[in-house]
Amino acid sequence: MVYVFLADGFEDIEALGTVDILRRCGLEVKTLSISGKRVVVSAHDITVKADSFFRKNHLVHCDAIVLPGGGQGAELLAENTVLRLAIQQQHFQKKLIAAICAAPKVLSQAGILSGRHVTMYPGMEECLPDDCTYHDDAFVVEDGNIITGCGPGATHLFALTIANRLTNGSGIANEVALGMCYTSLDKARTGVLRF
Repeated sequence: MVYVFLADGFEDIEALGTVDILRRCGLEVKTLSISGKRVVVSAHDITVKADSFFRKNHLVHCDAIVLPGGGQGAELLAENTVLRLAIQQQHFQKKLIAAICAAPKVLSQAGILSGRHVTMYPGMEECLPDDCTYHDDAFVVEDGNIITGCGPGATHLFALTIANRLTNGSGIANEVALGMCYTSLDKARTGVLRF
């Protein structure tokens, strides 16, 4: 199961585009609200009904945590202590954790970016730990079990990179990319750095 976490002010395309692409790839995806209500309002006033509220028992069958950005949304995610502990637990278990745009800030506050290579929305890199390497020239960065994306324009590549990892490079992500008239994943990968 892939869980996409939503808070009021989430970046629309980063959340919904990622959910769409992951589901097209045949992955089971659920959106989880951290706000205490199932209805969550995006950064651009799109109202979304999350599949469920976030509860710790969601982590029992969790293959990946995905965090969309959006300034307010990422801030609310970062303030959630239970989510921060869940991220630490998932990281300890080497489960996939993905964050895009402003959301790598959440990973930084969870203390899991030390010594890692990441990208995020330009100008926000000051929230990263000193021993973290920020790549301002990459759309997506994969470093071990952590995938980061730079912003809304990287959503397709971010989601396809997550899908490719969760489908063990089976080619499904590439088929979906071509079916969406995106490009082959191999060509798009010029924007992905791997460590």
